[in-house]
Amino acid sequence: MADTGDSSTLPKTLNFNVGVLGHVDSGKTSLARALSSTASTAAFDKNPQSKERGITLDLGFSAFTVPLPEHMKEACRDARDREYDSLQFTLVDCPGHASLIRTIIGGAQIIDLMMLVVDIVKGMQTQTAECLLIGQLTCSRMVVILNKTDLLPSDKRQAAIDKMTKRMHKTLENTRFKGCPVVAVAAKPGGPEAPDTQEAQGIPELIELLKAQAFLPRRDPSGSLLMAVDHCFSIRGQGTVITGTILQGSLSVNDTVEIPALKVTRKVKSVQMFRKPVPSAMQGDRVGVCVTQFDPKLLERGVVCTPGSLQTLYAAIISVQKIEYYRGALSSRAKFHITIGHETVMARISFFIRVLPDNACGDGSLNSQEQSSNSFSFDWEFHHLDEYLTVGERREPQQWALLEFERPVTCPSLCLVIGSRLDSDIHGNTCRLAFQGKLLEGFEDKNYTETALPRLKISKDKQKEGAVERVTDDYTVIGRNLFKKETNLQLFVGLKVTLSTGETGSIEGSFGQSGKIKIRIPEGLKEETKQLLTSSSKKKGKGGTKNESSKSEETKQDPQTVTIHLNFKRYIYDPHKKMVQS
Repeated sequence: MADTGDSSTLPKTLNFNVGVLGHVDSGKTSLARALSSTASTAAFDKNPQSKERGITLDLGFSAFTVPLPEHMKEACRDARDREYDSLQFTLVDCPGHASLIRTIIGGAQIIDLMMLVVDIVKGMQTQTAECLLIGQLTCSRMVVILNKTDLLPSDKRQAAIDKMTKRMHKTLENTRFKGCPVVAVAAKPGGPEAPDTQEAQGIPELIELLKAQAFLPRRDPSGSLLMAVDHCFSIRGQGTVITGTILQGSLSVNDTVEIPALKVTRKVKSVQMFRKPVPSAMQGDRVGVCVTQFDPKLLERGVVCTPGSLQTLYAAIISVQKIEYYRGALSSRAKFHITIGHETVMARISFFIRVLPDNACGDGSLNSQEQSSNSFSFDWEFHHLDEYLTVGERREPQQWALLEFERPVTCPSLCLVIGSRLDSDIHGNTCRLAFQGKLLEGFEDKNYTETALPRLKISKDKQKEGAVERVTDDYTVIGRNLFKKETNLQLFVGLKVTLSTGETGSIEGSFGQSGKIKIRIPEGLKEETKQLLTSSSKKKGKGGTKNESSKSEETKQDPQTVTIHLNFKRYIYDPHKKMVQS
């Protein structure tokens, strides 16, 4: 890989990434092969296991180039963008096998347009639906490909295509892809075993459709470099080539880049785009980057970045939204597979919701600035949720979650987060994608539970109930059954309590060694309360203290018992375990 130096003599090509997603064995790789004229190093699945089984196990990349369509020339002029000579479609062939959803999510984050490949004989299947969901989270445009039309009897073919097209439009009606184009092809007539002499059907029409659907993607060369790496290999005498797609920023020959997973930096010796040397590349481009003194076995997938620009996190706070097709419960303390950046890791989740301040609108909502789903502040008060809050037909309130990772993950800020249950039955007819969100805060300190979490004001409501044992004077009563013998009662001194008869008081301190407390009633006890307490203590008689614990159960049912109610909240991450009352 040699640097050509002068960029002005090179033809300028705009790169446009097209994801090829769909159910296993729907013919995605055959379609990519039929479309592509230039295969990259990672094309058509180099994995021997895939070749054997005829299915894709990794992201494959290939490309074909067409003259820049007229509508895109106009878009370039309107945007005062640089002039391009041609449009390169880079096809990202994502695996269809259910257990490889991690790889699909990784691939979906680098695509501008998605091709959803559907086997016309089988129609939509569970994994096709999951691919559609990932598409909804990660890109704005889609084309549906009805593949394997050669398997339909020729006399019934058109009727079957029309029927499936109608069905696909119905399926997509309530998604962001409503009304998207549907095209029928036979990418590999006769199936994978058929000789290559059989020509693919419908491909020229598909290329015309892709040209019409292509748009000028927003590309920004500024900011720090982030490149998603999918393959690594060495070239004798030259160095190691790292191939991938630039997600943000730009890259030039002689730049220094970091491989954060390995904590190493390397100098860029040369850059290529589909075997053509280039001096630099930017966001959206697919590149091969040559570095020296690096063992390719150390990095297969992952990221390369500007040194020091990525964070390695032990825990994170995310905005969270349940995926409506997920049927399971989203419970706090449960573990999910979290795909974040280009990694998938197990994490324990805890859900919480904001305690609305006084500037909430009449309907309980916040003003638009406060309400942004990607905003979060350590100054806000939150309430712990045992499980994600769903409210039927109405729009769910904004919710957040704390993720505690089983191992540290390296990722950019504000990146997409997807939670899944990848351990559920891959053959089951259920959606395994559970929730999605954005990374809002990351904790890079290994001791985040002590250094960072105390700043997070998430409270739990607590209630305790006991009974008045006796009156000592008009302003003081002794309470029991509110606390255990071993409770540190000093933590509760000064808290307000309410008697079932209406009086309010505060806890003055312990009384004796058995967990009893002394309660001060500043306004004094009502006359009827004193009478009630006097008559109930007379009723007990002299044997009243014989069997305290069994009696306590009885007195709970006794209509003459005066109960004590203590309501407070405790901040989950407060190291001092303080009780707070509003």
